[in-house]
Amino acid sequence: MPASPYVTDLRAHVGHDLLLLPGAGAVVRDDQGRILLMRSGDDGRWALPAGMIEPGEQPADAALREIFEETGVVAEIERLAGVGMHESVYPNGDHCQYLTVWFRCRAVGGEARPDGVESLEVGWFAPDTLPEGLGERTLLRIETTADPIAPVWFPPPTT
Repeated sequence: MPASPYVTDLRAHVGHDLLLLPGAGAVVRDDQGRILLMRSGDDGRWALPAGMIEPGEQPADAALREIFEETGVVAEIERLAGVGMHESVYPNGDHCQYLTVWFRCRAVGGEARPDGVESLEVGWFAPDTLPEGLGERTLLRIETTADPIAPVWFPPPTT
């Protein structure tokens, strides 16, 4: 995926050095309890809808925007599910650390379809029939949204 104009401007100043960036994502469930997944245009793996929070955008708005842009599904937020950090180094050498918040959401409209760029395929999966090869972060997010009233997940303090 091409970088946003905001990140492109930052990269002009810092090169490939570490950037701390905000992200938002979601675990969307339908009325049958199935989970919305998309096959990522980046690496072809199944993943949850997620992306960067744009300057001036609230995390909840970013999560709902990403869900719709990447999958065609309209969702509403039920609760904040978790917050955590993860690091990525891209093939071009760009180094990023993402502070990501994720939400438990419910599908309320739209029609599941890939966008052809960020998502190559979109599908609904029962929690006991998830595709193989889901990443550790994806599994954590699914787990932390299983209970509709669970407390917000975060890694324990290191001190």
